Amino acid sequence: MTVATLFFEDLEVGMSASLLRTVMQSDVVGFAELSGDRNPVHLSEHFAVKTPFGGRIAHGLFTASLISALLGTRLPGPGAIYLSQTLNFRAPVRIGDVVTAQVEVIEINPERKRVRLHCECLVDGTPVLDGEALVKVPSRGQPVPE
Repeated sequence: MTVATLFFEDLEVGMSASLLRTVMQSDVVGFAELSGDRNPVHLSEHFAVKTPFGGRIAHGLFTASLISALLGTRLPGPGAIYLSQTLNFRAPVRIGDVVTAQVEVIEINPERKRVRLHCECLVDGTPVLDGEALVKVPSRGQPVPE
């Protein structure tokens, strides 16, 4: 994937980006290993079938990590510094679901070189996660590591 560098001066309210990701069993197991969150609702069908979800679900923060991927690679992209993120978990994500993660610029603060973005993840058009991110974006005159 080619990653384009957008500078603060390139951004406008309404700009958006998205990505698709099919949630695989290996994603859930790998995230459990990486995070240490081995809650059986994520790892054991025998356990999870007895929960209100009726089966295994992906970690909410795995889904949220797709937003991080967008912010760091597409909009705003390389050099963006994550400052804060709100998250609202709306519905479960299951193994095999195709998640559409999307971000949209909703506010630009020229004095502080910060951008607020609406963030959302959907499965079959249904919101499963939403929130807002605040990122600091480098100006055209600042070097961005290659």
